[in-house]
Amino acid sequence: MKTSQNGIAIIQKFEGLRLTAYRDIVGVLTIGYGHTGPDVTPGLTITQPRAVALLQQDLAKFEAGVSRLVKVPLSQNQFDALVSFSYNLGLGSLQNSTLLRLLNAGDYVGAAGQFILWDKAGGKAVPGLLARRTAEQALFKGVG
Repeated sequence: MKTSQNGIAIIQKFEGLRLTAYRDIVGVLTIGYGHTGPDVTPGLTITQPRAVALLQQDLAKFEAGVSRLVKVPLSQNQFDALVSFSYNLGLGSLQNSTLLRLLNAGDYVGAAGQFILWDKAGGKAVPGLLARRTAEQALFKGVG
């Protein structure tokens, strides 16, 4: 599956667009729509088209990861919510989560309830993360 425009819109909204590298809330160098990696260096500046290209490149990795980890059928909205979740937290967080365990057991309702538990950065609850998890949860449930 590929991320739909609804999923991309959630990622873009919550990641925001920054054309100059910055350190995120936990100190990771980030640029564009939440792109991280060894290519992001202090002082790096990119264009908006480059930010979109990086987003597309990153999405491919997370789409493949979600497709590999999830063993049950997903709606487009569920897939989009899981890609957004993984994009923000990493595929390792999804892989080791109760959310994925419940989902792969066929408990879609239980899995949906797990999103809002992932609202912390550096051990502290972050209102912006709760807002993102709530939006992902609503998308996963097909609400909105």
